[in-house]
Amino acid sequence: MIISDYIYGEFEIDDVLEELILSKPMQRLKGIHQGGASYLVNSKWNVTRFEHSVGVMLLIKQVGGSLEEQIAGLLHDVSHTAFSHVIDFVLDNKAEDYHEEIFMDVIRKSEIPIILKKYDYNYEHLLLNTATWNLLEQPAPELCADRVDYTLRDMYVYGQASLEEIQKFLNDIIVYQGKMCLQSIELAEWFVKTYYQEVLDFFMDPLNIYAYYKLAQTLKLSLEKKIITLADFLKEDHELIERIKYSNDRQVQSLLKQLHSDVKVGVDQKEFDIHQKNKTRLIDPLLYLHNRLLRASELSEDVRKMNVAANEKFQQGVFVKIL
Repeated sequence: MIISDYIYGEFEIDDVLEELILSKPMQRLKGIHQGGASYLVNSKWNVTRFEHSVGVMLLIKQVGGSLEEQIAGLLHDVSHTAFSHVIDFVLDNKAEDYHEEIFMDVIRKSEIPIILKKYDYNYEHLLLNTATWNLLEQPAPELCADRVDYTLRDMYVYGQASLEEIQKFLNDIIVYQGKMCLQSIELAEWFVKTYYQEVLDFFMDPLNIYAYYKLAQTLKLSLEKKIITLADFLKEDHELIERIKYSNDRQVQSLLKQLHSDVKVGVDQKEFDIHQKNKTRLIDPLLYLHNRLLRASELSEDVRKMNVAANEKFQQGVFVKIL
């Protein structure tokens, strides 16, 4: 199979990756929007979990990661429910990790173990030992394939980063002691700025906050009224929407109708309708310079200032006024 990606270019991939990509759990991710509820209020916010998952796999391949880590990267989001992280707001899950809690259960009930066994891989060994895969996942504030891909992908699609800038950044990445590092402080500063455009300006955009809040209300009420079940969240976004639309429940349908592209919202700390705090997401990339590993914040006043400002915004949250 030849994979062509607008961020990383064209790659030929191995047979096991091809079978996994064509599997039902992976194909379902084409119907799961990465931005959760955001596409319901802005049709341009439409990146899918499938695009991101394939992108993570390709990034790991590009920086020299093993086939096993590419497999882990491809499958890392396969348990994301309809509307991605909206489920965490429905269930009041502050860690925003519901998809991780159900990950192995989703894998076991799918054809993925059979596909992996065909190629002599033990799915539990490959997918349970997440600490083994240093390129795929790292705790904040490190760089990792997951964090890098969703930032670059969203910010490119949503017009905040050019392909030229992205390629310069990707070309600067090296792997040292198993971790992604940069070599240029200028590109570290660029990524920190771009990352905060993602997790602050996009994730915490008042319109996005509104969409998450209203959809979470809708889904929570639908669960309470038994219009949907928790198992239904393993369907695609549009399937859950259709089930709610045809429920004939006026209260639920009234909430759903409040999600549309003509919504107008603003920020007002005194007279607000919604106050939401998101999970704190900070970034401080490692740089490999002169045979030493250093944090970007050790070398750049701009990075230090951006991190302080970001932390303050995460602690304050967003006060949304519905106009």
